[in-house]
Amino acid sequence: MIDKRVKNAKEAIEGIKDGMTLMLGGFGLCGIPENSINALVESDVKDLTCISNNAGVDDFGLGLLLKKRQIKKMISSYVGENAEFERQMLSGELEVELTPQGTLAEKCRAAQAGIPAFYTPAGFGTEVAEGKEVKDFKGKPHILEYAFEADFSIVKAWKGDHAGNLIFKGSARNFNHPMAGAGKITIAEVEELVEPGVLDPNQIHIPGIMIQRIFQGEKFEKRIEQRTVRKRD
Repeated sequence: MIDKRVKNAKEAIEGIKDGMTLMLGGFGLCGIPENSINALVESDVKDLTCISNNAGVDDFGLGLLLKKRQIKKMISSYVGENAEFERQMLSGELEVELTPQGTLAEKCRAAQAGIPAFYTPAGFGTEVAEGKEVKDFKGKPHILEYAFEADFSIVKAWKGDHAGNLIFKGSARNFNHPMAGAGKITIAEVEELVEPGVLDPNQIHIPGIMIQRIFQGEKFEKRIEQRTVRKRD
């Protein structure tokens, strides 16, 4: 069995260079590979194209890369709660490709499955469809979407073993699942790294064959993006 462990996030991101395209799992602040992102911030790599559902908040996660102007282009489904993301997009400093959320997920999953392209009705009749091939299926127009092509995919899981088998927890499964194996190289950071054989095979969400590097992260903050509480009686 191949041991895919690396020492830390710094070693995990080796080979990521200026101008590369990265997939980053998570939804808002839920399940983001925060150790890997921090390592990218420290590396000063720049001109990145980042594929992520959104860019979280200003001072955490992808917001840190935006703050240092390390991202050239964001491919996302919405701007979210990141004011700096919004400012850079509106000022023209950042190239942004907004994609319907389901299409974004399917473009990841298609890359993961080795499917080059697919048709979807989502976005037809809007700016999303501009310049794209259209074909009718059962009388309904669909647009042709291509699978993503990413140099690296970086995901976050709850548990993993030395062979790269992963288990996600709750809603942190989100985009991490379809992005695992969707890049040329997939990095997995996990909360708990265990010996092979410890994980229940029936509970594994992503098999190790899809993962090239794995490490145990530390000091996960697990912030809450929006906190809403009711007043005490």
